[in-house]
Amino acid sequence: MIEEHQEYEEFDDEVEYYAVRPNKSQIKRDIAVLFDLGEELVGLSTAQLSALELPEELHKAVIGTVGMPPKGARKRQLKFICGLLRKLDVEPILEKLARIKNQSAHAAREHHKVERWRDRLISEGQDALTELIDEYPQTDRQLLRQLMRSAQKEAAEARPLKSSRELYRYLKELFEAE
Repeated sequence: MIEEHQEYEEFDDEVEYYAVRPNKSQIKRDIAVLFDLGEELVGLSTAQLSALELPEELHKAVIGTVGMPPKGARKRQLKFICGLLRKLDVEPILEKLARIKNQSAHAAREHHKVERWRDRLISEGQDALTELIDEYPQTDRQLLRQLMRSAQKEAAEARPLKSSRELYRYLKELFEAE
């Protein structure tokens, strides 16, 4: 019995190594993420694309996809973009893309803030104007009152909202200066 045990111990030194096959499901998930990234890149404006500083071949492929209808050719082009992205380190691209999205979200918040103030000034009148002047003392009161009256008059007469747009522009400049 002891002899058999010694025989097994002799074989313990031999270790068999097996090739580890990559997980196909994980590979497919990674490719799906890159495909979505490619679609997101195609949706960006030209200025935003140039801010990403993509490699030349990838940049050309993305720009070439922009005008394509959502049919077979576009899908093939997106697969090509996905293949190019697989060869790259996409972390810097993702970071720059996140910054661009953050800037877009910030711009949307600012836009809504200006719209809310414009609508309040037109609908509430003097009360909203007093509150705005308290928050932003550098406001040109005379110009703001004039724009408010004109916008209110245009809204009452159902005319084109030229003064309302001018009021929006003034408020946007005022908030950006802050």
